[in-house]
Amino acid sequence: MRPIWITLSAVVLSLSFSARAFEQEKHPPGPHRHPEAQKLKNPIPSDEASIAEGRKSYVRYCASCHGPAGKGDGSMALAGGTPANLTDETWDQGSSDGEIFVVIRDGTSSDMEAYKDRLTDKQIWQLVNYIRSIGPKSER
Repeated sequence: MRPIWITLSAVVLSLSFSARAFEQEKHPPGPHRHPEAQKLKNPIPSDEASIAEGRKSYVRYCASCHGPAGKGDGSMALAGGTPANLTDETWDQGSSDGEIFVVIRDGTSSDMEAYKDRLTDKQIWQLVNYIRSIGPKSER
């Protein structure tokens, strides 16, 4: 007869692998797109004034995690997650203006919190313009 600790260990390992598989299915690794968010168009012109306003919001709300230059190396970056590098070519949550807007507004289910209660839609769009100014130049 098998000792109870071996059986319990097997059950715990099995549950751990099942939970990990479920989490990966729910949040698959790598880039994924959001078709509804892609349809959103930025109503704020990307000009010097909107980028400057976006930078103010970035410094106040984003730099502590994403870093002063957006490289994901802010002082709070070690507080549990790995913030996105906003200057590289890989955007796991999508790279259209609408997708960036939705991630800022609604957050992600993992490390990124929602800012819809702290920033107006206009401020979020200005933040999108600022992020675009420091990040890769891709689809809008």
